[in-house]
Amino acid sequence: MRIYEKAPAKINLVLDVLSKRTDGFHEVEMIMTMVDLADRLEMEPLDRDAIIISSQAGYIPLDEKNLAFQAARLLKDRYDVSQGVYIHLDKKIPVAAGLAGGSSDAAATLRGLNRLWQLNIPEQELCTLGAELGSDVPFCVTGGTAIARGRGEKLEVIASPPQCWVVLAKPPINVSTADIYGKFRLHEQRERPSITQMRQALENKSFAQMCTKLGNSLENVTLQLYPEVKQLKESMIKLGADGVLMSGSGPTVFGLVSKEAKLARIYNGLRGFCKEVYVVRMLSN
Repeated sequence: MRIYEKAPAKINLVLDVLSKRTDGFHEVEMIMTMVDLADRLEMEPLDRDAIIISSQAGYIPLDEKNLAFQAARLLKDRYDVSQGVYIHLDKKIPVAAGLAGGSSDAAATLRGLNRLWQLNIPEQELCTLGAELGSDVPFCVTGGTAIARGRGEKLEVIASPPQCWVVLAKPPINVSTADIYGKFRLHEQRERPSITQMRQALENKSFAQMCTKLGNSLENVTLQLYPEVKQLKESMIKLGADGVLMSGSGPTVFGLVSKEAKLARIYNGLRGFCKEVYVVRMLSN
């Protein structure tokens, strides 16, 4: 028996940092949605008690450092599963990019092994397990569009964005989420993004309103530290994307585009100085 799972990338339409928590994490409020750039996972049982991961991507760890491995280990330990599993990970989402690629792989592993091992774990319980692996994993378990609160693990499903094109561009640098949060200062924020206004835009299915309400509290920190990200954002605006924002802690910048005719110009313009550029669609709920 083989199980296949798709692990889509996420983008943050809004990311608002509210406060520093006593556990060292930050209290956040975000609106996240998924785009059609996805890793694909194939899982099959092994006749011995082991977790083996392979991938066509030579740049990712295939051991305990891999979140899919950690997800499989968590399920085995928590539910006393003695069967092993072989997981092949076809990697398409850039790593350390602010697109939750690793978190989505972990979520897909939880969903897939729940089926493969016939554990019948309810989705809410899978989300709770996912929160032990990373703040974005619960959202990646459920998918769709949601407001995420707390560290990102408290989810409220909301209306999906109006259908549009999304151009994703990742400069050739990796950004540490912990570093960006470490340098973030709440009192230095000039303007706070609004969850309420973005939610309203999505409920109204207003593309124009959605573009004007994009916001990310972490963006200024990353732009100051990495001029490449700033250049990417400015270029995407100049090339005609309707709404432009950095996703997560970066360094990926996304542009929302309503007219297909604009895509070639934006894509070609960015490819002039940025190798990893993707044109995808929003995934609706």
